[in-house]
Amino acid sequence: MVVVSALLIGVLYVLLNSFIPDRHRRPFNAVMVGGAGAAYLSGGGLGAWEFAITAVITYCAYRGLTSWTFIGIGWLVHTAADVAHHVYGNPIVPFAEHSSLGCAICDPVIALWAFAGGPGFRSMTPAALVRAFRLRRAQHAADRGLHQ
Repeated sequence: MVVVSALLIGVLYVLLNSFIPDRHRRPFNAVMVGGAGAAYLSGGGLGAWEFAITAVITYCAYRGLTSWTFIGIGWLVHTAADVAHHVYGNPIVPFAEHSSLGCAICDPVIALWAFAGGPGFRSMTPAALVRAFRLRRAQHAADRGLHQ
């Protein structure tokens, strides 16, 4: 049940965010991943590593103000933190034993959407998402070719 509910939460997050106007969607999501990065600071159980994880996700959030890729990376770093907390630390929601596991399942759904460029609702068909991934990969490859 944890897996299904976590996947549904990730899809619901993506769906609701896809209605945010284009010009506000990326900055809003940068703020969201930055906030998620600090979620464990009040007692996550990993000691000083909590600050290192928060610093990395904060950097990703800052870069995410202008890059969907960094928002996706931030969510994947948060996924790694969720797994560490599930195995070694304390759950993100103290009274819900498997909340970190659920978060680790939910976050990659959001990351995939971010890697696709955070498309709006009208662009959320499977074919449109595949095209968005291919376009972003081609743009990224072209950018690397220009900068070498």
